[in-house]
Amino acid sequence: MSSKLTKQHISRIYLPLAPFLGAILAIVATQGFGMKHIDAKIYLPVWIIQSCLMAIAAWILGAHNIRSNDAEKKHLAAIAMFMIVPWIFISIFAGFGPPPDTAAGWAATAAIQQIRYAILILAGVLITFGFALLREKLKNTGENFYSLLGFTAIMIAIPLFIIDMTYWGSNLVESYKIFAVSPSVKRPDWFLAVRPQYGIISLVEVALIYLATAAFAVSLKITGWLRPNICHIYIMLSIVGFVLDILQSSCPEPFATAGFVVSIPAVPFIMPYLMGINLLRRTEN
Repeated sequence: MSSKLTKQHISRIYLPLAPFLGAILAIVATQGFGMKHIDAKIYLPVWIIQSCLMAIAAWILGAHNIRSNDAEKKHLAAIAMFMIVPWIFISIFAGFGPPPDTAAGWAATAAIQQIRYAILILAGVLITFGFALLREKLKNTGENFYSLLGFTAIMIAIPLFIIDMTYWGSNLVESYKIFAVSPSVKRPDWFLAVRPQYGIISLVEVALIYLATAAFAVSLKITGWLRPNICHIYIMLSIVGFVLDILQSSCPEPFATAGFVVSIPAVPFIMPYLMGINLLRRTEN
């Protein structure tokens, strides 16, 4: 096997696994070794290495076609990278750990939480660009209905997503700073009333992202851009994510926990990430 083929084979295996490897490392650190918070001196070098490896793997798989004189390959590589790059940034969350569950915890890690939700906003914007460009390419092939359906869903979802992330990264952070200084002070009524509203916003935007992903998967199947079995997996997982998200508050265990997991802000972006990897591979065919 040639060196180039070996590198492509390794990249095909590594790139889809990269987000999950980060999650596994975080679970091992926090659960296996009992770390509440991974030191930045540990997770920053690990994240930099992981980011470089992801970028190199993407380049080997087809991102280098961004420099190609072939307009079709250039556009396809650009679309794929808009969907992949968000997870290069999101992979740093493995070092951040989950959001705190106390006001004091939020106040102590305010900068980290602000970075977390700023990265999520950036991820949402980049993925929107990717879907918008993908919609145009699919429309030019003659598939207009499902790509338009997916694009409409994502254009509704991402503004809601940004509103939701600014609430978590700004409103909550600043509020918890105040509450941490004066824990005995009663929380204002408006604060308690706003929380359920953002719960509904989160439910709607997550559901729409899953619907958009499913619609684009159908479009990619119709156009033959991706293999039918791959598209079927995307469609099935997106529908499962949609259903679990919608029903999470009324589901018994373990479905309620599964509903919570699929609605974690970064999780709905896994499907576009995997879609982007397959689109990269298409540039080499």
